Amino acid sequence: MIPETPLDIQWFAYVLADNGVLSDEDAGQLWETLGRTQDLGVFAEAVVERLCEGLELSEQNDLVEQIQALVDYACQQAAAGVFPGQEDDVVSYEAADVTGVSGYSDLPGLSDVSSLSDEEVAERMVLLLTGVRALGCSDLHISAGSPPFVRRMRQIERLDSYVLTASDAERLNTALLSEEDRKKFAECQDLSSALEVGENRFRVCLMEQKEGIAGSYRLVADHISSLEELGFLPKDVVYIKRLLDYHNGLVLVTGPIGSGKSTTLAAMTDIINEKRSDHIISVEDPIEILQISKNCQVSQREIGKHTASYRTALKAALREDPDIIVIGEMHDLETIENAITASETGHLVIGTLHTGNAATTLNRLLDVFPPSQQPQIRAMTAGSMRGVICQKLVPDGFGGLTLVYEIMLNSMAVANIISEGKTFRLESTMVTSNKQGMCTFDQCALEKFTEGLMTHDAALAVMKDQTVISQLNALYAQREAMANKKK
Repeated sequence: MIPETPLDIQWFAYVLADNGVLSDEDAGQLWETLGRTQDLGVFAEAVVERLCEGLELSEQNDLVEQIQALVDYACQQAAAGVFPGQEDDVVSYEAADVTGVSGYSDLPGLSDVSSLSDEEVAERMVLLLTGVRALGCSDLHISAGSPPFVRRMRQIERLDSYVLTASDAERLNTALLSEEDRKKFAECQDLSSALEVGENRFRVCLMEQKEGIAGSYRLVADHISSLEELGFLPKDVVYIKRLLDYHNGLVLVTGPIGSGKSTTLAAMTDIINEKRSDHIISVEDPIEILQISKNCQVSQREIGKHTASYRTALKAALREDPDIIVIGEMHDLETIENAITASETGHLVIGTLHTGNAATTLNRLLDVFPPSQQPQIRAMTAGSMRGVICQKLVPDGFGGLTLVYEIMLNSMAVANIISEGKTFRLESTMVTSNKQGMCTFDQCALEKFTEGLMTHDAALAVMKDQTVISQLNALYAQREAMANKKK
């Protein structure tokens, strides 16, 4: 569209084309037929009228809802003064030299922030982020009313005793933001974005709280790890890779926050990228780990920058001829419904949920639907579900963390359980289906102890099945007896 077009209409035309709804050329022609209207509402109504021709009422309602979401997004972007195609994907800074950093005492203090210039505050943040990365931390927290602290090996550790003021926290947390992100945070009081410091990437989440601004900086892996590197046992990797050979169906990676779902998702995407020649569309919030197209064509989209929401991105993805759709988070009814539908219609859909085990995953998947729809959804899920990988990070007993997980594969027995809604039977079915590739948390912990990857006490802390606990104790006693015999 021509430069004189109002910014909100430019954005609307841009997202229409980006979501595969209407080409930029067709949007420009429609705008011309409307006498180059300056009213986005008039233009949007004309788009809806044109696209609704020949559709059933239910399809028209879905389309109207999608177009409204695109209108809202276009208005937000126009209000921020950003032009389509000119927004930055990620803010990038050079990494600081941290060769002398061996402990928290070597990191820069923050008590003098009020006396620093904006440039010096930005340099201090870069040094802090680079330093905590070098010390093996997973998260950095800069919060008003609290000393700066990190999360390392899942434990909270303070960097110093200085309590940040509201002014200090605001300057530190906004020092590295782009102008677009500053405006977005000022409007929404919440922000999820990405940041590059040298070769390191961070997921930035800011929010307003009663003391002022709180910011968390999740340190993203600097490379795509293999499933083995993440902590999956080789025998289980074989079955996970088989899930990625399907050309349709639903695969879920689940677990609590901080359990490594995103890195597992990235590893699985990379496996597909290397072994298949397909089109992958990935929708994330934000993009954390960059995927370079190898044998596959990979299109990564970020919520808020490239699309309005998961649900609109998923609807649009179905028009973009994908083979695999990767959904960073499935958290609402429409996204889950569209994912299940897409998995039935010739697409392999891989997504994540915040659930604790395979049974709660299926309950969560089904319970978002009204009771009248649940029999149909159970039948659809029983047919389309390929597998569920539920994971969590736990202490290994050697001073580090290890991944324990359970794998549920959609066997005939599992499909019957799903269709009948008897998810309480899942765990016992998984226990007896070990030879088919399934495992529970308890069995995984036992296997890791057997391989010397967890101590007895660490494995015991994970377990709840008395049968597996007895096996663990017997194996431990046997090892202790052999060790004493050698003395």
